[in-house]
Amino acid sequence: MAITSANQLELLQTAEAVAREKMIDPGLVIEAMEESLARAAKSRYGAEMDIRVSIDRKTGRATFTRVRTVVADEDMENYQSEFTVEQAKQYMAEPTIGDTLVEEVPPVEMGRIAAQSAKQVILQKVREAERDRQYEEFKDRAGTIINGLVKREEYGNVIVDVGAGEAILRRNEKIGRESYRPNDRIRVYIKDVRREQRGPQIFLSRTAPEFMAELFKMEVPEIYDGIIEIKAVARDPGSRAKIAVISYDSSIDPVGACVGMRGSRVQAVVNELQGEKIDIIPWNDDQPTFLVNALQPAEVTKVVLDEEAGKIEVVVPEEQLSLAIGRRGQNVRLASQLTGLDIDIMTEAEESARRQAEFELRTKLFMDTLDLDEFFAQLLVAEGFTSLEEVAYVEQDELLVIDGVDSDTANELQARAQDVLAEQNKAALAAARELGVEDSLVEFEGLTPQMIEALAKDDVKTLEDFATCADWELAGGWTTVNGERVKDDGVLEPFDISLEEAQTMIMTARVLLGWVDPTELDAGEEDLDDEDGETEEAEA
Repeated sequence: MAITSANQLELLQTAEAVAREKMIDPGLVIEAMEESLARAAKSRYGAEMDIRVSIDRKTGRATFTRVRTVVADEDMENYQSEFTVEQAKQYMAEPTIGDTLVEEVPPVEMGRIAAQSAKQVILQKVREAERDRQYEEFKDRAGTIINGLVKREEYGNVIVDVGAGEAILRRNEKIGRESYRPNDRIRVYIKDVRREQRGPQIFLSRTAPEFMAELFKMEVPEIYDGIIEIKAVARDPGSRAKIAVISYDSSIDPVGACVGMRGSRVQAVVNELQGEKIDIIPWNDDQPTFLVNALQPAEVTKVVLDEEAGKIEVVVPEEQLSLAIGRRGQNVRLASQLTGLDIDIMTEAEESARRQAEFELRTKLFMDTLDLDEFFAQLLVAEGFTSLEEVAYVEQDELLVIDGVDSDTANELQARAQDVLAEQNKAALAAARELGVEDSLVEFEGLTPQMIEALAKDDVKTLEDFATCADWELAGGWTTVNGERVKDDGVLEPFDISLEEAQTMIMTARVLLGWVDPTELDAGEEDLDDEDGETEEAEA
């Protein structure tokens, strides 16, 4: 078919209809038509030609043009779409490289194959425009709740119609006992929106903790207004959940506001989550206090926090142990997720037995190494002494407060402790040298003989070996694997080396070896100090 005046208007009408149906810009449809007509023209005039088509947005008239570009003689590759300066002088007064010559050519007759090809181009362009529109519409809606209509189920995944396209609720994002039929209405959380080869993919969830937070925001006006903030959420989807809230208005009880009159607000969320039981907990910046709240309804007797390891020990009465742990460990697991801490729960009897074991162990240490009787060793432990180093190098006044210890006794205690430590250091250094430790590591400041022996056993025998270590390899640390914190043991961890101390020692070793310029290191520290100063000024 030829593009004649009879069907020029029809082009515009078609473009409008397609754009309206697909909810995209009519200009994109017309651009697709221009490209398809240009392809058809190239099949008629030759693929090497640069044929372009322009459709008038008002009249629908399609103009076919051939474009040729002026290039240098040595750059001439395609004589159909390029020509030299000499050749261009036949058509142009003073041609220069880069100039273009545009000539109108007759419209083409579109055969059946060309028409089919043009149709495919238009459909492809329309699909791309649809995908772009869908992505633009949903990319900023990630993290919000949307209502959709169930279309079908594929291999356990639910395909949801969200109005402007389809989204997917994966099997592992459904609450366990939920099942859906086509045309069921569903409320879901938009977890992620990605632009992929086959178009934008919208991933939904009903198990995400954020879904519960958004539901509470919808039900509790104080959360929506920012008076109450949800600080943390932990869920066992379909079974139990804990949510921590804080109020920035002292006259409003955050827990009461979330529960609502006769539990109306929290019940609306529970109903949406298929009966999931929800514990609403007041947030507290003090981690031990917050943990006590998080372990409700169990009563806690004592809390011991190890901030560096991210661990916390909780002591509960014997009758409260099963309640604190919960069925299949659910209560303590959710409390751990809520606080971000590893929680060890023990009864008062277990904690007492552990403390007694530690007391006996330290008592035996002092009896064996300092040649003390049991009573005197127990006095030392009772006063808080835990190691030989503490006895050897503590201020003498701290020993004199012990009943029966005078100045001579204190001097004798410290002398014995120092002698034992000297012997231990000598033995450790000898063992390290037998393992092949070099003087460069032995002479490095900050490492004790026992540390050097431990490094040697881990095949760190030179200063170069030490400088290549990572801080966590020395001090230990924690890694999150599949949502669970896993302990990484450090070579020097038994010596209470912190991550910061490990970093400092490693960097010092690298400076000594010439791997790091100390001036650059100082400059970096000054920059950090400046940033801290600016932050403090801003806060002031």
